[in-house]
Amino acid sequence: MTAFNAVRFKVKPGRDQEFLDAHAAVDRGSWPGMRSANLIKTGEGSYCIIGEWDDMDAMAAARPHMIATLDSFRDCLDGDTDPVSGPVVMELK
Repeated sequence: MTAFNAVRFKVKPGRDQEFLDAHAAVDRGSWPGMRSANLIKTGEGSYCIIGEWDDMDAMAAARPHMIATLDSFRDCLDGDTDPVSGPVVMELK
């Protein structure tokens, strides 16, 4: 069953481009099971990434990659991340 993960970030003032560059530098092509990932700007210095996965197992297997990515820009963040994930229980459209 398809799964999604979402992580909210608050970026320190003046560090947005560094945050964006860190995400752009990641080779997600080597993350089996990832269907798509989109980074959304939700406000001033506020972002959310949404990932779509083949299933929860594929997403769980990619956690080391996700943590390594987070470690590459962790200093840009103002506070903790807010991650959530789970399987699709109903496709609405």
